[in-house]
Amino acid sequence: MKPTDGSKPHIIIMVGISGSGKSFFAEQFARTFKSPIISFDQLRHKLFDKPIYSDHENKVVSQAANYMLDELFKTGKTITYEGPSNQRNERTEIAKIARTAGYNPMFIWVQTEPATAKRRSIKPTDGRKPMTNDQFESKLKQFSPPHSSEGAIVISGKHTYSTQMKIILKNIATPNPNPAITTERPTRTNNILVR
Repeated sequence: MKPTDGSKPHIIIMVGISGSGKSFFAEQFARTFKSPIISFDQLRHKLFDKPIYSDHENKVVSQAANYMLDELFKTGKTITYEGPSNQRNERTEIAKIARTAGYNPMFIWVQTEPATAKRRSIKPTDGRKPMTNDQFESKLKQFSPPHSSEGAIVISGKHTYSTQMKIILKNIATPNPNPAITTERPTRTNNILVR
């Protein structure tokens, strides 16, 4: 993927509740554009045989991901980032780091209603330990939807990848010059922002 402003590469930052489809989109996007991906979930499962999501484990995964990110910034190529970004302070921090490295942060918000996301999260897949109901509910309560000033591109976690990409490419081709000003008024439905 080529930068839209002619000079800065992008860091694609995935946002959404657990089970929304962030990982699926990030992996497909990285494959399509041959872009490196930093996936905290993949790192965790490479570093720990039986992840327990402890504070120590989270710290190790974060340190490994930050090292990878610093190295990838040197390439000047688009990067896909699928890590802590569900709270505004996390998104602000990663965007600040990216801008300092000469990157243009682009938030992709994958929206899926909580019932579907929960079903996906508590279902075991690929030998990975599923979330418990309590873990999912806790993560859901911690989620902070992107503010309009963050300029997130919204896609549905229930659409096909090709449909999702059409939305992304359309938004890249005609970006909003001032993301704080939107032409559509957002509304809330079941804790999901609909544009």
